[in-house]
Amino acid sequence: MNIRHEEERDYRYVEELTKRAFWNLHAPGCNEHYLAHCLRKHADFVPELDFVAELDGKIVGNIMYTKSKLVNEKNEEKTILTFGPVSVEPAYQRRGIGRKLIEYSVAKAKELGYEYIVIFGSPSNYVGLGFKSCKRYNIYVGDKIYPSAMLAMQLAGDGLGDQGWRYSESPAYELDDQEAEKFDETFEPMEKAVTNKQEEFFIMSRSQVRA
Repeated sequence: MNIRHEEERDYRYVEELTKRAFWNLHAPGCNEHYLAHCLRKHADFVPELDFVAELDGKIVGNIMYTKSKLVNEKNEEKTILTFGPVSVEPAYQRRGIGRKLIEYSVAKAKELGYEYIVIFGSPSNYVGLGFKSCKRYNIYVGDKIYPSAMLAMQLAGDGLGDQGWRYSESPAYELDDQEAEKFDETFEPMEKAVTNKQEEFFIMSRSQVRA
């Protein structure tokens, strides 16, 4: 497998792949392909960490990063990273491609000097890669809420100390649903469906870690 930077000529194919990877996964349909389209134009996008995975010259996976931030109780800010979407062609899933993309990009993020990555995802998918509950680092959202699906990885540095840090993701992830629908109309139609996995995602995405 070859991992390389995404190029402009890859954009549409990566968006098509992303739609196939996320369709009906978290909700009926998806908007992750529109998110991929929008991220590249945003100031927080990190092109140095935008990678595709190829097998036999065919793109089968992609990962994208944005800058995000932590703000502590003294109102001090720390620029960190968030990744997503991470997309793998459905026919190639469960072969370790997503894992290799994450491991490769995490190593590059370390080389660039970033200290932390914070993501939202299923712990069963990411704990084995070195991510831990945000509670372990006292990283929270809102009024000290520690979502079960918010995970963090320390890449470098001496740690965050004893005080709490509020996480703020990039506004690049704020999408207009109507614009997403319009964008999706330019792709091959796929049938929306309700699945049990969507209910699992609903439960996990709204649960919290308590002290």
